[in-house]
Amino acid sequence: MVNNSTTRFSNRVEDYVKYRPGYPVEIVKFLHDNYSLTQDKLIADIGAGTGISTALFLNKGYRVIAVEPNDEMRVKSVELLGTYHGFMAHNGTAENTGLTDASVDAVIAGQAFHWFDTVLTRAEFKRILKPGGIVALIWNERKTSSAFEQEYDELIIKHARDYVKVDHRNIDTEHIAAFFNPEAVHLEIFQNKQVFDFEGLKGRLMSSSYMPAKDDEGFDDMIADLQVIFDKFKQDGMITINYDTKVYSGKL
Repeated sequence: MVNNSTTRFSNRVEDYVKYRPGYPVEIVKFLHDNYSLTQDKLIADIGAGTGISTALFLNKGYRVIAVEPNDEMRVKSVELLGTYHGFMAHNGTAENTGLTDASVDAVIAGQAFHWFDTVLTRAEFKRILKPGGIVALIWNERKTSSAFEQEYDELIIKHARDYVKVDHRNIDTEHIAAFFNPEAVHLEIFQNKQVFDFEGLKGRLMSSSYMPAKDDEGFDDMIADLQVIFDKFKQDGMITINYDTKVYSGKL
């Protein structure tokens, strides 16, 4: 089991690209309208991974530096997004981005902040942000309201290695507020969903770093349990996973 947060996704890049949810385009409009994040502004996407959150802004005409320490994921982001004129890939971490002082107008982090050392990261974000720059921390948070979603979550807890630890690191309201303190933080929630056949649901499950990989002990049992849940709840051969996409935004 790879515990280092900068390498733990190395063997899951293809599943990550295919099956991880994107982010609602309304996020871009929200940041534009509330923080004057116009297209002339430069964004640093910290922990950018394969570029899911980076693409959200590139598609709206922004320039984005995708900062990612994992070689496999960063290479994949270049493969996927390298044709965008506003795209730049950079090898760095949240605590040591390697970017110059006061060089970016906004910092975003999609599905990544829970891996960061918050004290060192806050100092680093303040260093690279221009005066008046903003931070937006973004998560797709799976809902657990439907019967399927509840049983799917129970399956994850049953088979995962460190899900509970990873799932709750740094991302409750208290931790987020402490990161932005003494400035205020604003929470905006958007609706999001994915619709999968069985192979898609399997890929979504395997894209998570805390689940057994194909050659790991317990993998076959996990997939068998997943098939049972899928067969029980599928409608027209498909399953829907619903998310609250949470955006915590403000200045430091």
